[in-house]
This record gives sequence, C-alpha cells and structure tokens, in this order.
Amino acid sequence: MQAGLRDNLDRIRLEWKKFIETGKYDAGKVRPQISESWVRNRQAGIDPYSTQVHSSLSEEGLSKILKENKRWIRVAQPVMANLHKFVQGSGFVVALTNANGHIMEMFCDDDTKQNHISQNFFPGASWSEDEVGTNAIGTALVTQQPIQVSGAEHFCQKLHGLTCSSAPIFSCKGEIIGILDMSGESHASHLHTMGIVVAAAEAIMAQLRIQQKNYELATINNRLTNFFNKVSDAVFIVDREEVIIEYNPTAKAMFDKPKQNVVGLPVNTFIDSSAQSKKLLGDSYTDIEVMADTKDGLCYCLASGEPIINEHGEVTGGFIVLRPIKQVQKLVNRVNGYYATLQFNDIVGESEEIREVIRLAKLTTTNTSNLLLQGESGTGKEIFAQAIHNQSLQNSGPFIPLNCGAIPRELIGSELFGYEEGAFTGAKRGGRIGKFELASGGTLFLDEIGDMPLEQQTALLRVIQEKKVARIGCDKIIPVNVRLICATNKNLMHEVEKGTFRKDLFYRLNVMPITIPPLRDRMIDIPLLFRHFLENLSRDWGYKFLVEPEVIECLMRYSWPGNVREMQNVVERAANLAEDKIISVNNLPEEVRSALKNEPCLTVTELPQTLNCRQQRQNVAGVTEKHRILSLLNMHAGNVSRVAKELGVSRKTVYNKMRMYSIQN
Repeated sequence: MQAGLRDNLDRIRLEWKKFIETGKYDAGKVRPQISESWVRNRQAGIDPYSTQVHSSLSEEGLSKILKENKRWIRVAQPVMANLHKFVQGSGFVVALTNANGHIMEMFCDDDTKQNHISQNFFPGASWSEDEVGTNAIGTALVTQQPIQVSGAEHFCQKLHGLTCSSAPIFSCKGEIIGILDMSGESHASHLHTMGIVVAAAEAIMAQLRIQQKNYELATINNRLTNFFNKVSDAVFIVDREEVIIEYNPTAKAMFDKPKQNVVGLPVNTFIDSSAQSKKLLGDSYTDIEVMADTKDGLCYCLASGEPIINEHGEVTGGFIVLRPIKQVQKLVNRVNGYYATLQFNDIVGESEEIREVIRLAKLTTTNTSNLLLQGESGTGKEIFAQAIHNQSLQNSGPFIPLNCGAIPRELIGSELFGYEEGAFTGAKRGGRIGKFELASGGTLFLDEIGDMPLEQQTALLRVIQEKKVARIGCDKIIPVNVRLICATNKNLMHEVEKGTFRKDLFYRLNVMPITIPPLRDRMIDIPLLFRHFLENLSRDWGYKFLVEPEVIECLMRYSWPGNVREMQNVVERAANLAEDKIISVNNLPEEVRSALKNEPCLTVTELPQTLNCRQQRQNVAGVTEKHRILSLLNMHAGNVSRVAKELGVSRKTVYNKMRMYSIQN
C-alpha cells in the first residue's frame, strides 16, 4: 500500500472513532459523500459495531429479481468476466446488484469465497445503506454517482477491512437499475480501481443502449413487415431504375403472377403512367390516376409514390402504392349513403294489382337486364328500385340514385360521366367521378329519365351499349359494370313519337318494363297504407291515435292524384292536427274532405260480410274504375275520345263502362 494512502486511512479511522463516540468529525479530513452518509446512518440508528452477516433474499425472492433483470444481467456478465480477469488472484470480488442493493451476480476466485472479509458477498445479500451503513454499493444507490469507500470510511466496523468501488448503471430511460461493484481487502486499495469500474459500467450501459436500439429496430421492422403484408393496397418497392425488387401479397393477388415474373421487371410493365415514373425521381405524389394491367384486365387505379433518399440526398428507389378506384368508390358510397335500405316487404299492399307488380319485380332480380319502372309520381318507383337492387346479384355494390329532372340540362353529362380538371369553366379542381363510375358493380337508378336532354341521351346510349365511360375532357376509357334501372311518369312511346326521346334508347331501356299502378287503381290498399303510416308516426311520437270511421270512408272516395306520397303527407297532417289524439274528417285537407260531397262509394268495411276476399277486391276494383272514369270525364269536359285515349281503350268500351256504372255524360 502506498504510504500516503495508508496515512489517509489512519486519519479516517481516527475521524470515524470520534464521530461514533461524539457525532463530530473534522470536515477537512472526511469527504462530503462519506460524512453525509455517516450522518444518515447515525440518524437511522444503525449499529456501527454489528457483526451479523448481511441479510439476504429468500430463494423465491432471489429467483424473482433474477427473472426481472434477466435481460440486462446477460449484457453485464461478459463485461464483469473481463473485469475479473484484470484482478484475478488478488482476492477482489466483482459484484452486480439490483436497484435495491441485492447481489444478483458475482465473479471471484474460489479461495476468495473462504476469506472472512468477503463473507458478505453472496447472491441475494443486501448491501443497502439502510441495512449496513456507508458502503460503495449502498451509498452509490443513494447518491446515484460513482464512489469508492475504503477502510474506516465504512460506517460499520466489520467492513473496515474492505475497499469497494461502485458505479451506478442506468436504463435507457435514465432510471437506476443496479450497481457494478469491485471490492477487495483495504490494503489493496488503488485510485485506478474506481476508473476501471466506471468504464466497465459505461460499457454495460452502452450495450444496453445498443440492445434497446436493436429491439426498437426489430419492433419497427416487424410492424412495417406486418403492415406491408396486411395492407389492403398493392405496394411495390422499386430501385433507382424503377425496377421492382419486392411487392406485397395484395399486389400478388391483384396481378396473379409468379414472383420471378414480377421482380426484376420495370414497374411500367404493369402500370401505365409516364407521369408517375417522372415524379418518383423527385418529390412524392398522391392519387395519380393510372391504368394497371391486372389479372382481371385493365383496372383504373389511384397511385401514390414516395422516393427513398439516402444520406447524400440521392434517390435510391421508392415505394409505389396502388388502390383500385372500385375500393375508393365503395368507401365514398358508404360515407355518402349510396346504398339501398328498402326491401320488398316494405311495400304495403294486398291488392292483386300490387301483388302482380311485386311478382314481376322479383323476377327481374335474377338477371342484370335494364329495367324501366313506369307510373305516376308518388307511386313508389324508387322503393321498387331499391327492393330490386337489394335482392339482385348486385346487392353488395352501391345503389346510386340520380333524378334527371332535378339537374340543369347542361350538368346532366358531368353528373353521369364525370369530368377532368379544367374540362369546362367552373370544373372542380381535381375533376369529379361520375355516377356511372360510382355505381360500378351495383345499380344506377335514373329517375325521371323522360326529362333527360336529347344530347345526353346519345351519350347514355353509347355507355349502355359499350359498358365503358369516358369523363368529359378526358380520352381515357373506363370499363363499368352497372345494372341500370330507369323510372318515368311519362309515356315514353308518346315522347318518342313527339321526338323528345330517342327510339333506340327507349328500346334499350324497355327490356323489362314494369308499370306500378296508381293508388286509385288499388283502392283496397288505402286502409292498409293509412294504418301503416299512422303506426309509423305512433312509434316515432310515442303515442297512439284513435280514428273516426268516417275518415276511412272519406279516403276511399278521394282520387289520390299524388298517390302513396300524397297519402303519407295527408296522414302526417291529420296526426298533427288531431285533438286529444283523435283523427276526424276535419283533420283532413279540404280536397280530401270534399270527396264526401261526391256520389257515395263503397268502402272495404261496407262490403257484405258474405263476400269472399276475391269478391271484395272485384267490387272495390269496380268502384275504382267508376271513380276514375268520372274523374277523367270531369277533367276533359265530357270528351269521351280523350277519356278513351287516356285509358288506352276504344270509345265503345268507355260507353259500355258508362252504361254499366250508370254514368250520365
């Protein structure tokens, strides 16, 4: 031992004795870290003369801390082994503790274990300051700084034969997780020992940081790999020459080619877009429209790209993401509510007329032929269109409605076919997808088709024939698979004769014509519809209504020019005006009440009880026909020829009906 170091230990021994006996010490002879620790120990009541062996963890407790610290103990073990090589044969112990000062791992010579000075170094032994006073391990845990404690600097006399050098080990989060310590006999104390221990602790922490970075990189890599494999879009990774070097399972499914027939080929082998390849060499881009040559033929897609740039700012490759327009359309349709909600069981009616129409409509659900729904306004043409769609082969696709009569004639084309950016003055930036594209894979419902301008009828006919569409201002042809259902309240054949509707388009649309009868031609359904609408209101409003018998009689005598839609409005009006929740004739509109002043008419409830259901329907049908003839005669000022033309029968038939029903003209 160096003379100076021996003299210092002697001075410390005297100061320790003075402090133990009086609680006082010479501040110039004791380091602050040591003196502050002595004060803590004295206040804690630690016995400086205790000779007991240090307390230790149970086998279960030791096993638990070894398991909790397993990952970083493995990192520390090689460093500890190398550190022990430097002091092998000198009697030094290299120990590793957890954050509570319990020894988890140690390296020493076999004979060192028999040395009484080292008797407190064993797995599970506690070296916390609270239990054994000032020592390198416990004091380093308190101060969280490296420290060397030699000889009488230890608070407990049993440790005066030791010199200990310790350094704290911190996690990547900056939390202390343990102590690295090297201890031996006090006469072997050397100042360089401290530096070696600190360097070894730094090496352990450096390995922990590397391990954490590797773990983070592996986690990121796993997440990216999972994303790459699970993402619903097709993804290509290309090199700087835009040659494919990798692609994900979605791309594999989209193109359905062996890997050797994809990897190594230029990406433009599968994607037709010169703009895309130029942009990949510069800035990233999003949603460029391209055509992809997929297993199902040409597919209209949105492409996004991101270049990969190295530390020198050079493009070394990039990612290309393809999303079929159909996927985008499905999302748009879901968000915008482009789906059908009504079914055939939502159609209210028991009359033979409506049941026959439902039967015909159900027959059309097994094919994709164009369908023409005819009927007056308010008869429920869109209800039938939605019901047909929901039971058809296209029910998983969108249901896109468009009212041709509600859109200015100059905008019909852009609504149907879409347009490119800058196609005309006022065109939206980025262009717009047309209804045909949105409806691809589903149903396009064109209401009031008879109001479509002639110039757009030509374009519509071409799309129906070719099953392809081109946006306004663009020469790209986009294939579309659409089931077309059209509706009109006009007689399209008359419109063809007048020259306002193309004959060839009429025959294209009139593949499966269905005529929905007006409400006055199915009078038996009036009470059913009234109850249906009133029950819906009762459910929504939370209370029930009573209905006077005269109300149904009045409804049965009215001609219902607005059909089912008018009936729904009349019911809601009556419910709003009902006092004490009782609906009377006075709650009905004036035009409906005035029907009571006309010739009495049988209602369903007034029919003889002995008649069977079919006979009841026949009677009601007769009443309806009589009422219609009376209405038409009144409308056309008694002109039988006009009435016959409106009914689609001969004048003789009209006269026969008038005699049958005793109608005077």
